[in-house]
Amino acid sequence: MTVNTPLCFRGKKILAPMVRVGTLPMRLLALDYGADIVYCEELIDIKMLQCKRVINEVLETVDFVAPNERVVFRTCEKERQHVVFQMGSADAERALAVAKLVESDVAGIDINMGCPKEYSTKGGMGAALLSDPDKIESILTTLVKGICKPVTCKIRILPSVEDTVNLVKRIEKTGIAAIAVHGRKKEERPQHPVHCDVIKAISEAVSIPVIANGGSHDFIKEYTDIETFQKATGASSVMIARAAMWNPSIFRKEGLFPLKDVMQDYIKYAVRYDNHYTNTKYCLCQMLREQLETTQGKKLHAAQSTQDICEVFEMADFYEETTAIFEGKKTSLETETQVEDDHMEDPDVIKMAVRFDKREYPPQITPKMYLLEWCRKEKHPQPVYETVQRPLDRLFCSVVTVAEQKYRSTLWDKSKKLAEQAAAIVCLRTLGVPEGKLCEGESHLINKRKREDRERLNNRDHGEDLAEPSHKKANFIEGTSDMNVPKMPR
Repeated sequence: MTVNTPLCFRGKKILAPMVRVGTLPMRLLALDYGADIVYCEELIDIKMLQCKRVINEVLETVDFVAPNERVVFRTCEKERQHVVFQMGSADAERALAVAKLVESDVAGIDINMGCPKEYSTKGGMGAALLSDPDKIESILTTLVKGICKPVTCKIRILPSVEDTVNLVKRIEKTGIAAIAVHGRKKEERPQHPVHCDVIKAISEAVSIPVIANGGSHDFIKEYTDIETFQKATGASSVMIARAAMWNPSIFRKEGLFPLKDVMQDYIKYAVRYDNHYTNTKYCLCQMLREQLETTQGKKLHAAQSTQDICEVFEMADFYEETTAIFEGKKTSLETETQVEDDHMEDPDVIKMAVRFDKREYPPQITPKMYLLEWCRKEKHPQPVYETVQRPLDRLFCSVVTVAEQKYRSTLWDKSKKLAEQAAAIVCLRTLGVPEGKLCEGESHLINKRKREDRERLNNRDHGEDLAEPSHKKANFIEGTSDMNVPKMPR
């Protein structure tokens, strides 16, 4: 059993949040090399609220998946007690909703208040928050009161030391667990010196842990430099960004690993956790730096898949072995799922292996419409659709009940709508009722639609107010279905 222990932010070596860099492979590698805490890259609240939480049984991860099926945030048990989720937000209620969405899968929640990039500041997020202390207070207080995990924030310094210290004191009163301070102003860049004196003034002014950030350029070239930067700032802990991006073995007490070994270790995690090849490629390019013009660097730049990347680094065998393991695991899980499907199957459900292909039907005509029309004609209650989603592959299956009889397709579909249309087809074919396909010729429903269209055109010609188009009405009432699709029990 895993024991949940609250994060401590004193005396820690921390991987900083970095856009495109702080994905799962980098976080896990930093932990392997000695990091105590790892922050994920900044993720925007609105995008996260569109995601659904999915258990990925093949990778053994928790995925937060966008409507377009892109994985926005992926995490795993290995980092659960060490990962802090950083979000970009300018709204307290949205921030709380995201925090509650991910709270059970992370060790802490952080609000980005230091990013000077336009994609963050234009929405009032990141460094834009520094000029709105009331909003800062609202967001942090809402989070501290609303979740059980520790809350932190990451800021940049203000034009004056006094203003910075006053802001941090106000932030401290919200009840946050720690504050990370990037020792540069929002208009300053990495080549500008880090203001250790300001971080030190903050450390002396508050009682909560202060995490010093911004030392990669001036201080941190190897592990022993981390302590030097900590002493120079009087901070409780040190957060490392670019030095870790260039070589995450900066966290090793024993010293840096050769870059070749580090990159291979990174690739292993990237393959193991199915990291998108473009992100893997980007992170490896940051490590290669001046070696990008070498033969290996040029091959990496030309890579168009994870397999290509593995071949560049002489890891083709590892890629093949790992993907074969995943395929075997996926097949095994699919078999288990099918067995469970068979066990839970209602013997009274009539089944066929069918799918809905809209190319086989006239525009705006669907099997669900035909089934609804038939039920009205026969004076039956309108069809009721019950749809479930399978966790393994996120496919859908729908059962339609008509006149107390249930019907479903044995084939699972990629969307709820397609699954419901397939169930309607099974019902119609069982009843021997036309389903509206083009090959069936014109029907009463199609002729009715044409008459309605002609009437609307005539009404328009006479300047009469038009009602809502009939096809929109039909789509709205063509059958009841669950708004929230339940997951199948596992």
